[in-house]
Amino acid sequence: MSDSLFGIHAAALELRSQRMGLLASNIANAATPGYKARDIDFVAALRSAASGTGVDQAAGGATQYRVPVMPSLDGNTVEMATEQTAFAENAVGYTATLSFIRGRVDTITRALKGE
Repeated sequence: MSDSLFGIHAAALELRSQRMGLLASNIANAATPGYKARDIDFVAALRSAASGTGVDQAAGGATQYRVPVMPSLDGNTVEMATEQTAFAENAVGYTATLSFIRGRVDTITRALKGE
């Protein structure tokens, strides 16, 4: 039912939420030796989810290890500037997607009230 009401925005919100968790995990493990930073290719995951693949499966299939610009000696591939930029970009996208959904809910609410 949510697919027909919210269209692609429901899947986009869930994917952005999963990406936010992954990026937060990268930031939290910035000092962990050997930790490999990962990210979700949002466009590929959304395309996969739109074609009928489940959101969790789409996110899993689009998860990739990040290739560092400057590898550290301890094997950790987290680069804070990259992670913070990706996190901020994803947060803006999450907010925009949430606004689209909120607008749709407001429209449905007004229609039900007969306004």
